[in-house]
Amino acid sequence: MSAICVYCASSERIDPKYVELAAVVGAELARRGHSLVTGGGSVSCMGAVAKAARDGGAYTIGVIPQALVDMEVADTEANELIVTRDMRERKGEMDRRCDAFLALPGGIGTLEEVFEIWVSRSLGMHDKQLVVLDPDGVYELLRAQIDDLVLRGFARPAVRDSIVWTTSVPDAFDALEASVPRMLPTAAEVLEAEP
Repeated sequence: MSAICVYCASSERIDPKYVELAAVVGAELARRGHSLVTGGGSVSCMGAVAKAARDGGAYTIGVIPQALVDMEVADTEANELIVTRDMRERKGEMDRRCDAFLALPGGIGTLEEVFEIWVSRSLGMHDKQLVVLDPDGVYELLRAQIDDLVLRGFARPAVRDSIVWTTSVPDAFDALEASVPRMLPTAAEVLEAEP
């Protein structure tokens, strides 16, 4: 089992299809035998991915700053809820507790998390896989911007290539699992192996 950190939206103003995508991701994560690390929120995509993961039997860890707990948006159903002083401590704790990162469509908070992990990976500060699941082109302009930065010499091609872009849930998990050792077999694998 590996711990996958999922970055995603907490906005409730988005198209419901993104909340549905988060639920599919949570269910697939559980089906494949992983645990989940999130930002500890109970709303929108963040709540949906955690609930679906738990419903599938996955262990869930939420990491949330006290200010958001005070706003009553904490995922109190998490198997483990860690309350931090601020956003910086939150991100560090999420990083420490996971083996890989999966980003779903999201807003500036999601982008900020992606960029921090992306930069530190490209600088060799960690080797955890970063996968973006973008089924309908939310990040298309971002990808074009990065390509332009490479073209202009502001970023190396290796920086662009240190992130994996996917458009389907199975492809996203295949990319994550290609880089993350799984220590325990899933329940399905155990059952298949029995005579």
